[in-house]
Amino acid sequence: MKQGFRQSMAWLHSWSGLVLGWLLFAIAATGTATVFKSEIGDWMRPELSASADPQAALAAAVDYLAVTAPAAPGWYLTAPDDRTASTIVSYETRGANGEAGYRVEALDPVTGSAKGIRDTLGGEFFYRFHFELQLPYPWGRMLASAAAMLMLIALISGIITHRRIFADFFTLRPGKGKRSWLDAHNVLGVLALPFHLMITFTGILTLVTMTLPWAEVANYGSDSAVFYAEASPGFYSRPRAERPAPLGDISTMLVDARRRFDGGRIGRISIDNPGDAAAVMLVTRHDGDQLAYAPSILAYDAVTGRLLSRYVEARPAKRTFDVLYGLHMGRFAPEFSRWLYFLCGFALSATIATGMVLWTAGRTRDRGFSHQLVERLTVGAIGGLPLAMVAFLWSNRLLPIGAAGRADQEVRCFFITWGVTLLFGLVRTPRRGWIELMGVTALAWLLLPILSGVVTGRWLPLSIWRGDWLFAGVDLVAIALGALAAAIAVKIMRHRPPPPRTRAQRA
Repeated sequence: MKQGFRQSMAWLHSWSGLVLGWLLFAIAATGTATVFKSEIGDWMRPELSASADPQAALAAAVDYLAVTAPAAPGWYLTAPDDRTASTIVSYETRGANGEAGYRVEALDPVTGSAKGIRDTLGGEFFYRFHFELQLPYPWGRMLASAAAMLMLIALISGIITHRRIFADFFTLRPGKGKRSWLDAHNVLGVLALPFHLMITFTGILTLVTMTLPWAEVANYGSDSAVFYAEASPGFYSRPRAERPAPLGDISTMLVDARRRFDGGRIGRISIDNPGDAAAVMLVTRHDGDQLAYAPSILAYDAVTGRLLSRYVEARPAKRTFDVLYGLHMGRFAPEFSRWLYFLCGFALSATIATGMVLWTAGRTRDRGFSHQLVERLTVGAIGGLPLAMVAFLWSNRLLPIGAAGRADQEVRCFFITWGVTLLFGLVRTPRRGWIELMGVTALAWLLLPILSGVVTGRWLPLSIWRGDWLFAGVDLVAIALGALAAAIAVKIMRHRPPPPRTRAQRA
């Protein structure tokens, strides 16, 4: 223990946030972007503007898969809705060396074709990076879960440390150096504290079966298949019959499913063993129809159309888990609530960023090489991530539509930009690094609407005039982020740190 309990909590708060602080910032920032994952996906596929009935779009997509991937063991389709224009499909592929992989495509909801639509992960990249960190399974998820656990420790220890936490919420003293950073850290932390606690705890919970598997091991041993079958009994499956048979009328099955959902929307369907006499189609209700992330599931014989099973989760413990999971995902949220999620996520990202800056601001360079390294890495990791995110969006507009491996090239642009900013932060003095990075970031965000308008012809004034709020919203958020980065650059440029005190003054 340090001098006392509160001092010990202050030490724990500082170091739990520092250990994975850069990674926590990346997880929080990309998670914040994930709130509008569907909208980002549509913005990155400007060729799609038509809308269609979800049932008709799914039927058209099944016809496309029957031609494109007839030998795939399963097809997985997500229906278009009021937030997503395209039908998203995925299926298993085999490489030249026999290695299995998955192909994800966005289809026109009317024609059911991928022709002319740019290959991009869209907002799905931010979503996947948020909890997988672009690392192989399961290491990315394990690392993200460890970071979330440290975040929860930092939040709880921070509440204990700041005795006047709510009084400090109304205190903001600009131009006071370290004191100003601490005030900003406190205000941003308290501003959405219930959200910070909720999103961190539920984030840990989403991966709990991976990070805390002892209950599963104690009850099921190594037979994880039985565990998942009992945890999610709605996922009906049966072995192949090894007899070819065409699929039945998909549209009729979807109409029946809509009726059995009592008017609820169809969210996803999957077809196991397509082309086989034992093919099964699972129809899942839309995630946004309820808070709990456990929608109803219907299983149909995909050849005859006969209903095989219907499952609605009713177990209290599983329902509690599903509600907490649903709170983290936020897919139930209407538009106003999504903006609250976005703003609170932005506040969480800023809390982490100010905490990292505060750690370095309270230590002078004579503390040693390690502190200088942390300070410079903070510039590149935190200052460079917004630039990497906008570089991802720029690449979507600049890369040729038909380029091979286009989606991978966009992701590569993100990581190359972030890596360059890390090196840049190491070679520049922190003050100059912050000014220059924020300046470039501001320019990139502010020019994004112009670049998008040149490429797509959907300019911000025209978007507002026509009521095209998808493009107008992205452009306005880009302008706001650019203005914020410019304000940070100007603020740092104008700030003049006080001269170091002499030994006599310190005495």
